[in-house]
Amino acid sequence: METGAAFLAQSREYLTGHYLPKIGAAIGRLAEADLWWRPNDASNSIGNLMLHLAGNIRQWIVSGVGGAPDERDRAAEFARREPMSGDELLAILTEAVLDAEAVIARTDPADLNDRRAVQGRTLTVLQAIYHAVEHFGMHTGQILYIAKLRSGADLGFYAMVGGIPRPSWPGHPTVGSA
Repeated sequence: METGAAFLAQSREYLTGHYLPKIGAAIGRLAEADLWWRPNDASNSIGNLMLHLAGNIRQWIVSGVGGAPDERDRAAEFARREPMSGDELLAILTEAVLDAEAVIARTDPADLNDRRAVQGRTLTVLQAIYHAVEHFGMHTGQILYIAKLRSGADLGFYAMVGGIPRPSWPGHPTVGSA
C-alpha cells in the first residue's frame, strides 16, 4: 500500500477502531456524576473532553479537510457544567468521528500536500489529519485515566496471551478472531 493511502487508512483505524471504542467502553463503567467530575477548576471532566473532541475533529477534519462550514464553539465545549448522559455524549462524539472518518475515506492520497486553513493557520491536509488524530489520542488517554480513577478498576483493554498483551477492547478488529 502506498504511504499516503496507508496513513489515511491508519488514521481511520485509530479513530474508529481504537479511540472511540475505548472511550465508549470506559464511560459505560461510570455513573453520570463521574462523567462530570473534575479534580479542580483547572481540569476538564470526561464530559467536557468528549464535547471538545467532537468539536475539534469536526473543525480540523470535517470542516478543515472536508470543506463543511466551521460552526465550532470551543469555549462552550469546556464551559458546560450541566450533566449530559453518557449515551448522549457518546452519540455526539460518534457522529463527529463517523463524519470525520467519511472525509478521510474520500481523501485522495495525492491531495495530502494540499493547503487548508484551520484555526487561522495554513497547513497541509496531512498535517490537519495527523494533528486531529494525535489530539484525539491524547485526550482519549486523559478520559481513560479519569475513568480508571473514578472506577478504581483496570479497564481491561489488553489480555495477556502467552505473555504478550493482545487487544481485547470491544470493537477491535482482532477481538474474537482466532
